[in-house]
Amino acid sequence: MFRRFSLLFYLTLLAAGAGSAQTSLFYLEAQGVVGYSSSLEKWVAYSLHQDDVMQKPGLGFDYVQRFSRETGDFAVLAVQARLAWNAEGGKKLEPQLYNAYLKFKFPGVDFWVGHNRPAFGLSSAFDVHSQILPTLVMYGYGYDRDWGLGLGRDFSRGSWGLSLTTGSGMVLRLKDSYLLSGRLSLGVLGRDNWTAGLSAAAGEALETMGYTLMSPDPMPFRMAGVDITLTRNNLENRVEAVVGRKFGKDTWAVFWRLGINLLGEERLKWEVQPLFMREEGQGSLHLGTGLSFLATGDLTVRVMVAYDRKARDSRAVLQIYYYKRIIF
Repeated sequence: MFRRFSLLFYLTLLAAGAGSAQTSLFYLEAQGVVGYSSSLEKWVAYSLHQDDVMQKPGLGFDYVQRFSRETGDFAVLAVQARLAWNAEGGKKLEPQLYNAYLKFKFPGVDFWVGHNRPAFGLSSAFDVHSQILPTLVMYGYGYDRDWGLGLGRDFSRGSWGLSLTTGSGMVLRLKDSYLLSGRLSLGVLGRDNWTAGLSAAAGEALETMGYTLMSPDPMPFRMAGVDITLTRNNLENRVEAVVGRKFGKDTWAVFWRLGINLLGEERLKWEVQPLFMREEGQGSLHLGTGLSFLATGDLTVRVMVAYDRKARDSRAVLQIYYYKRIIF
């Protein structure tokens, strides 16, 4: 089935490229990550967990190609991949695929197929793939990326999106799993300085952490959520709350991130966040703070200090992130 999907994806690319002009962007991506965990009493080379894909030392690329005719763009191809290094475990090098989708622009609607962000929660509108401070999606409240297809559109007062995905996350697994998701948002952040979204998701999904399968069979996933992003002067607020059943377990969670831009052009940002989760009657509090400094147009240095009350773990993490456009 994977070969058939790959062949279909490849043939779609050929069809999109026929008779069209092409404009492409290629970026080189590299990062180094090192930290210290008090509960493990050792240095670690990841930001959250060894099995999670974010963040680890690695080298990769980000490729975007637009297909256009005289009337304008009608399709976009996006491929983003990394080769990450695992300091622990038997598999030292781990290929990671983030974006691998083709989006068609039709009158009134956009349609995508491939590996993309499902239409649920703050993570569907807020790209966190390069950041070290975790959000709810990194704790299993949805998928940062999933295989499938989706519809969506921006309109004058906001945006909407629907997606039907395999419910398997980073790896394409076909085990009778699926996830139907949708999000409606009002407000345009760049114009109104705020946006608010309502999300819902339902399906039988696989519990995963990165490329690791945590359970062999699909389990019920039913979730509703609300998210708000508000910017004012040099302050940024992002809030998300979700409630439902996460892989067969009753749960709810609340996340808030406050960001303060300390230098012009967002060169230096200080962020503070509490995150509280409750699952099957057991609560878990996670606190985090971090600094992000844009040293050059291509190089960002991030520092995070985080505390997990349930695991009694304090952690400090340093990330050096390089993202540069390459012109051939």
